[in-house]
Amino acid sequence: MRFGLDVAQQRMTWDELVRRVRLAEDLGFDGVWGFDHFEPMYGEGPGETFEGMTTLAGLAGGTSRIRLGLLVTGVTYRHPSVLAAQALTVDHASHGRLELALGAAWFDKEHKELGIPFPPARERFDVLEDALEILTRLYTGEVVSYDGRRTSLEHAQMRPLPVQRPHPPIWIGGTGPRRTLPLVARYADVWHAFGTPNSLRQANQRLDELVTEAGRAPSAIMRAGSLSLDDLDTAAKHAAKWREAGYGYLVCGWPAAGDSQVEAFAGGVMPDFVGGGR
Repeated sequence: MRFGLDVAQQRMTWDELVRRVRLAEDLGFDGVWGFDHFEPMYGEGPGETFEGMTTLAGLAGGTSRIRLGLLVTGVTYRHPSVLAAQALTVDHASHGRLELALGAAWFDKEHKELGIPFPPARERFDVLEDALEILTRLYTGEVVSYDGRRTSLEHAQMRPLPVQRPHPPIWIGGTGPRRTLPLVARYADVWHAFGTPNSLRQANQRLDELVTEAGRAPSAIMRAGSLSLDDLDTAAKHAAKWREAGYGYLVCGWPAAGDSQVEAFAGGVMPDFVGGGR
């Protein structure tokens, strides 16, 4: 099983953000996760919030091993081809350590305040589908065209090739049966969802069916869940349940107790689970 650490990327200075990421790297976490927003998601008053993709590029130069991602990158914030170029840059800047997690975006308040268009959910999922197709086509390095639902390509080419072939691992989150899970089945390397192994059982089984219908093996898509570190005994019990259910990656929330709790988890719980998984 692999573990990532959500570094709670808001209301902190750049130096504190880097410090948390380096702590995670030193403690042996597989990856670190920020978020893709322009303002804080919780708490009171104004606070520091750094743009997601440029943050990953900056972190790439300040780390050497740990993998880097945003949970998740909202496709409403950037034209799909711009996102493809940014992700390609981070993939090279990190020497192949990017995890590319995508979603249809949801934070309407932020969009309205900053003047970013926020179309209805159906259109946002159209953009997500286009982005997935555009990314995978452009990362072939060939001259490609695509007649999309909202965005198209015409004799387009993007170079260099990604470090990670055929592309950085694509994560898609959510359990929506009509749009999300079919996109996971077609495009994702990793499926991430919030809940418990029990509450996600039906969606997990449905995903297996859709993946098979798409001509892929269910084992080709790693399952990922989330884990609270606020109580280490509970964290160990929950991690065991996730592992028994076949999940191979857990995104750990930054605990209220801070560094000491992260260190205790990395030293006392994580070693019992590293390795294996689906």
